[in-house]
Amino acid sequence: MSIPPNGNGIEIKLDALLPSEMALRAEQIGVKKAHLNEVSMFILAVLAGAFIALGAVFSTTVVAGAADKLPYGLIRLLAGLTFSLGLILVIVGGAELFTGNNLIVMAWASRKVGTPLLLKNWAVVYVGNFVGALATAALMYLSGQFTFGKGVVGAAALATAQAKVSLGFTQALTLGILCNALVCLAVWLTFSARTTTERIVAIIPPIAAFVAAGFEHSIANMYFIPLALFIKAGAPAAFWTNIGQTAADYPNLTWDHFLINNLLPVTLGNIMGGAVMVGAVYWFVYLRPAPHPSLIQTGGIPHETHTHVDPIPAARAGALGND
Repeated sequence: MSIPPNGNGIEIKLDALLPSEMALRAEQIGVKKAHLNEVSMFILAVLAGAFIALGAVFSTTVVAGAADKLPYGLIRLLAGLTFSLGLILVIVGGAELFTGNNLIVMAWASRKVGTPLLLKNWAVVYVGNFVGALATAALMYLSGQFTFGKGVVGAAALATAQAKVSLGFTQALTLGILCNALVCLAVWLTFSARTTTERIVAIIPPIAAFVAAGFEHSIANMYFIPLALFIKAGAPAAFWTNIGQTAADYPNLTWDHFLINNLLPVTLGNIMGGAVMVGAVYWFVYLRPAPHPSLIQTGGIPHETHTHVDPIPAARAGALGND
């Protein structure tokens, strides 16, 4: 759908953007993110860590106590649908998420962002995400919310974290790859959107899918596992009585297992899944430099002039805006 040209001869498009246009938008946003000042970058990263943690809070609370009442697949679906709140808050509310920022690699591959800027963004955002998620875990522990429902919320948190820290390195790495492929696809789909509703609708299916499938998200784990560690270390005796277990029933739930057995391989996997399987692939398809058509026809020697595949019309480029 489009509006006829105005007095300046510019046609205004209202349709969702096509993949070639989405790629240019991703590149444009990547440049903007990479050049964000460090203070704003860090604060927005803290917010993103907290937002993802809030999605985890919602998810854990909804599925608590459901194991004996609902089929496994339905429980995972509910967990995924509710967890999608986290990325909705990040995208619509505006925040810097490490896993989503893996797509900055598209601007880097086009040489519009240098390697130092790319790595600085990833480092600052990763630390900020950790601070936001960890602070939210601490607040949730202090709130005593894990004791709700006679301890079923805390029991769900402990079971989730125990399973995560018990993964082998290769399994955690692979689950991390698959996870961020879906997360970055969710972000990628939002580049086609023009309204908040379209962004939300684009986010939910990929995020629900990765949670339902049991894939591993490094930033979410910065909330899930520390919360369980806080519960294991300081939960009152009444809590353990209510759930019929003790702290000794979670032997793998330690800070070492969290950082080495889970966070390290999952983070590496997330980078591979997001930057390589999504960002690099879409850059290669839509943004890689191509020789001038005349050189292909004449067999001439390539020179410095390149064109993008399916370049976005200039009139439409002004309508893209920034996220």
